[in-house]
Amino acid sequence: MKRREFITLAGGAAAAAWPLAARTQQPAMPVVGFLRSTRPEGFENLPEAVRAGLREGGYDVGRNVAIEYHWGNEQLDRLPVLVARLLRRPRRSPVRL
Repeated sequence: MKRREFITLAGGAAAAAWPLAARTQQPAMPVVGFLRSTRPEGFENLPEAVRAGLREGGYDVGRNVAIEYHWGNEQLDRLPVLVARLLRRPRRSPVRL
């Protein structure tokens, strides 16, 4: 292989890999965890209030922040499990509500 062909091949491979490397270095979307010990019934206004507060702070759910809601359904012993589930969730897949 001639030197010029090698440089062209190496340059083309680097150019093809550049967008992939740029995508993998993007920061993970922040996640707001919403956790209540109650049932969702009777508190239907809370998710929208959380989204409105985030909008006031410059966040757009699904674009630059995700929210994950967890309801304990009056079972306080479930709260540690729900917290653990929130902490284990994948960081790059936004939750859209």
